[in-house]
Amino acid sequence: MSYALTTIWYERQRFLPAVLAVAFSALLISVQSGILIGLLALVSVPIDHSTGHVWAGYPGVRSVDLGRPIPERWAGKLAADPAVDRVEPCMLGFSQWTQISKNRTPATPEVITVVGTRLHPGSIAAIDAIRSSPELMAKLAEPGAVAVDDEEMYRLGITGIGDQADVLGKRVRVVGTVHGYKSLGGPYVFCSVDTAKSLLKDPGDGVTYLVATCRDPAEAKGVADRLNRYPQVTAFTADEFSWRSRIHWLFTTKSGVAVGFTGMLGLLVGAVVTSQTLYAATAASKREFATMRAMGIPTWRLQATVLVQSFWVGAFGIALALPLSVGIAAVAEMFGTRVELHPLVLIAAAVITLAMAMLAGFAALRSFQGVDPAHNIR
Repeated sequence: MSYALTTIWYERQRFLPAVLAVAFSALLISVQSGILIGLLALVSVPIDHSTGHVWAGYPGVRSVDLGRPIPERWAGKLAADPAVDRVEPCMLGFSQWTQISKNRTPATPEVITVVGTRLHPGSIAAIDAIRSSPELMAKLAEPGAVAVDDEEMYRLGITGIGDQADVLGKRVRVVGTVHGYKSLGGPYVFCSVDTAKSLLKDPGDGVTYLVATCRDPAEAKGVADRLNRYPQVTAFTADEFSWRSRIHWLFTTKSGVAVGFTGMLGLLVGAVVTSQTLYAATAASKREFATMRAMGIPTWRLQATVLVQSFWVGAFGIALALPLSVGIAAVAEMFGTRVELHPLVLIAAAVITLAMAMLAGFAALRSFQGVDPAHNIR
């Protein structure tokens, strides 16, 4: 091991390109994975920022934003479960927002995601930004009152609180803003249940979801399983529904496929560059390896040295990439791009990159085909 490290240090000009290639791969994998996780987290905002333990919706619903109305009377069936503490309705669906310009002429329509919930501090379906603001809840109780994310205002053509818009022929007024609730699809528009019913396409007497809390959160899975005995609804725990929504968007949208492909491309480029660099460094040391063979050092020891060098090249590349990943994530956050560098993401990126470096080392072993003690006397 000491010989391998010494060789890397004294031949650092040979090994530096390999270290940089590994660092590039680890950086790309971690940042791209963080961006993907951050994007998918936007899909499940209504679930992740509520306090509900169980979500019940239309049979086979694949994502929280793709719900369809179910009869509100199912709230009684859910509330009858002995493990359930409270049940509330939630209206959630796509609608069309049209800005009302200063000269009162409509602008280009924008698809929005309407989220309607009960408005009180103990609401289990409302997002935490609304629950924690009694003033905003009081304003949203007015018919046609809505709140939007402050970073989504430009998409909706809003200049400030008090602006009005047209949603499916209904006039709405922005009475407040929240922060940190951006959407992957249409911007979230938060309001009361009654306002949401008027802004969605003919929900009738139904609701999109029934959200419940359990006396013991650990009983949520059992409550969902018992409700799933009825074919008219599908129930999930909050974690299951959040995961289901993210997976749906990952495999059915081009954004998830594109980010995954970019990460694989970075891994491939890093593997090729690292392999060729290690091969060149090993080939350039044929005379030294031939001398060591003449001294009686077995070939397997020399091959082990190359593999140890590959390990340290991978380790140095990872050590260089991790702080760069954190720095790039911080810069991306400043520009409004969410990058979630979960510890598991960083560990996975490190393991994959190190494995790539070791495979490159095995590929470099082919240069030993020309190592022979007679090499130095030719």
